[in-house]
Amino acid sequence: MQPRLFIFGLGYSAARIAAAAEAQGWDVISTGRAGTLSFDDASQVRLALADSAQVLSSVPPSGDGDPVLEHYGDALTGKRLTYLSSTGVYGDCGGGWVDESALTGTGRRTARSEADAAWLARGARVLRLPGIYGPGRSALERVGEGAARRIDLPGQVFSRVHVDDIVEAALLAFAAPAGAYNVTDDLPCSQNAVIEHACRLLGAPLPPLQSLDAAQLSPVARAFYAENRRVANGRAKRMLGWQPRYPSYVEGLAACLAAR
Repeated sequence: MQPRLFIFGLGYSAARIAAAAEAQGWDVISTGRAGTLSFDDASQVRLALADSAQVLSSVPPSGDGDPVLEHYGDALTGKRLTYLSSTGVYGDCGGGWVDESALTGTGRRTARSEADAAWLARGARVLRLPGIYGPGRSALERVGEGAARRIDLPGQVFSRVHVDDIVEAALLAFAAPAGAYNVTDDLPCSQNAVIEHACRLLGAPLPPLQSLDAAQLSPVARAFYAENRRVANGRAKRMLGWQPRYPSYVEGLAACLAAR
């Protein structure tokens, strides 16, 4: 009998995890717009969960908490759990390095931090992800659409990860010890460096360097610049046996361009 993986929230990353798991022989059941079940179809969801050895959730928390734990938490007992979280749980670190031993819950993503802690308390493998990019969803698209911005914030750095590296980490996490794992590339850097490299690859002019106010960013985009940190990935390498296929945006954007 094929092992079954149940995925809550078949989004950008989870859909690729599903495809890779199926290629390894998993029977995958999922919720989400592109999934096989409706999240609200409780009878069918619970029936599928009963036969699932592994459960992965990529569903973000709402203002009322984690919807998966709220509606189906009692059906997760005894399952091997994986949760796609965010490195936003660490808040602002002033550009310093942060690993899984750092305090969480001090940043702007309080709901995400609470969900992260709740999944950890259930014995999940919690993959903390930074900015996700990949085919069709990268700086190349933003430059091509004229939506790229360069913000004049010296010393501002971010971590990021290619979606294929998330897939590999998730598959390895299925058999790993419970706990938190930062899944990031090896080169935290400014967003400007990524945009400038994308422009070089496309032969496009650089966007003007603007202040945060002059850029007139949306509240969500502006909040992105409110936190500054470098995220270490050593634990994922040691405990999962994982190595990023794309250790920096240079390799990652090259792969995105080749996939076009």
